[in-house]
Amino acid sequence: MSKLANRFLSTRALAGAAVLALSIAQVSVAQTLNKYPGLGRPATPAELAAWDIDVRPDFKGLPKGSGTVERGQEIWESRCANCHGTFGESNEVFTPIIGGTTVDDIKTGRVASLTDPKQPQRTTLMKVATLSSLYDYIYRAMPWNAPRSMSADDTYAALAYMLSVAEIVPDDFELSDKNMPEVQQRMPNRNGMTTAHGMWNMNGKPDVTGSSCMNNCQTEVKVTSFLPDYARNAHNNIADQNRIFGPFRGTDSNHPPVDKLPGVTYVVMAAPPIAGASSIATSIAQDLFKKNACNACHAPASKLVGPSIAEIAAKYKAQPDVMPKLVAKVKQGGAGVWGTIPMMSHPDMSDGDIGLIVNWMLTTP
Repeated sequence: MSKLANRFLSTRALAGAAVLALSIAQVSVAQTLNKYPGLGRPATPAELAAWDIDVRPDFKGLPKGSGTVERGQEIWESRCANCHGTFGESNEVFTPIIGGTTVDDIKTGRVASLTDPKQPQRTTLMKVATLSSLYDYIYRAMPWNAPRSMSADDTYAALAYMLSVAEIVPDDFELSDKNMPEVQQRMPNRNGMTTAHGMWNMNGKPDVTGSSCMNNCQTEVKVTSFLPDYARNAHNNIADQNRIFGPFRGTDSNHPPVDKLPGVTYVVMAAPPIAGASSIATSIAQDLFKKNACNACHAPASKLVGPSIAEIAAKYKAQPDVMPKLVAKVKQGGAGVWGTIPMMSHPDMSDGDIGLIVNWMLTTP
């Protein structure tokens, strides 16, 4: 199983486990409330539905809907291209999604270039085996600065565009919940997944072969925040598999978990501190800066993915009528002023919120 496929399956497994836990909690709510009076309440059907968004490899859980390649291109260019490239080929912000697959791979279901030492990089469509994984991930996590903001139809459309660029479906294709199983049979690496190993060992066997039993269940569940030693570095160092810039990186899985390293201090990047803020507008701007993940690319005084706040202020604060220009730039995204790495667009942010952030950045001491 590829590393990416493992992560997708792990994400779905965790989501499914959360839904199962909520369902079990409803069944035994009387006992629980009697044992722990005053602690919580039963989850409502709407709350359960909000958690239950995972899509299984057999497409159970797939919402009804559809989207065309043409509509997907519009969505891609406005919400995806800034990070992934116009044709999914970008390697500046995130690793490429498209490339490395052939017509023969679609026929065989196994990507030949995965074993080619001359292949420069493994793209998403070279590795992932299940179409449901792509839909599930896009729907729950994209765009990365506004997850869960895409409708089911928009997700179908964006995925249809990806498949079209990879020549898995034609340019006039409409992807839907009805034809997803058919398209699955054209995934280039559909035969590249194995269930011979899992993340957890159950009595010496991988957890991928388990089944629900609901007998002799644990009465108390101990939740840990780290993987067992045998699984922690099973797929090499996670920190090396993430983008090399920005404050958010994977854990260094070559070493023990944080809570096993006494005396070590870890610094977490956050928005510039509110301490010393002189107005409500400043506090609101700082909250918006963090809420919209601006701090993932812009630090107070040092370059991350994009320029620092100090650099932006130094360049623009003396320019007349700069506010409308910068508000439009943040809204639309773009590249070229500070280098080749593009800034993603922010179509869901209001001009007023962008204006508060820009004004605060230009007036920060």
